[in-house]
Amino acid sequence: MKTSILIGISRHRIGVDGAGVTTLVAFHGCPLSCKYCLNPQALSPKGVWKRFTPEELFHKVKKDDLYFRATGGGVTFGGGEPLLSCKEILHFKSYCPKSWKINIETSLNVPEVFVSVTKGLIDQWIVDIKDMNPAIYKAYTGCDNSLVIKNLQHLIDNKAKITVRVPLIPEFNTESDVENSIKALRQMGITDIERFTYTIKKH
Repeated sequence: MKTSILIGISRHRIGVDGAGVTTLVAFHGCPLSCKYCLNPQALSPKGVWKRFTPEELFHKVKKDDLYFRATGGGVTFGGGEPLLSCKEILHFKSYCPKSWKINIETSLNVPEVFVSVTKGLIDQWIVDIKDMNPAIYKAYTGCDNSLVIKNLQHLIDNKAKITVRVPLIPEFNTESDVENSIKALRQMGITDIERFTYTIKKH
C-alpha cells in the first residue's frame, strides 16, 4: 500500500486552519519554488519526517477524535502541496467518522483532476493564492498561475467553501498589488479573503 510522506503533524490547532480544533498533517513535496518558503523541508530529501499508510495515519490522528467531535473540528492537510497526495487523502477519508471536518491548505497549482477527485470530500479549501498577477506569481514561485486560476474557478463553479489568503510579499508585490488581487478574486465570486504580510527573517 502506498504511503504518505510527511514533514510533520501538529495537534490542537485552534482557529488557524479550519473550524474547531484541528490537526495539521503536512505532506512532503511541492510544485512551487517560493523564494520565502515557510516549510522548506517540504522540498528537501532530508525534510522527510515519517511515512504512513492512510490507515496508519488515521490511527495516529484519531487520538483527538473527542476534540474534533466536541468542536466541529477535524484534520487539515497542508505541506508542501497535499493535493500531490490526493489518492492517499481519499483513502484516509474512508476511515474517518462522518463528523470529522476535512480541510486542505493548497496552492491549487496542480492538475485539475487532483482537485476534481477530492472536491467532494473537502469541507474547506484554504488557498494561498500568492498574487493574481501572473508576472508577480512567476517571479515569486518560479511557476505559471494558469492552473491556479482554472482550479479556483472549478471550485467556485462547484460551490465549494473557499478561503483565499492573499499575502503582501516583501520585495515581490505591493499593497496596490494585494488590492488588485483581492478585487480580481471578488469579481470571481470569492467572499472569504484573508490578507496578511509575510515576515521575512534576515540571516
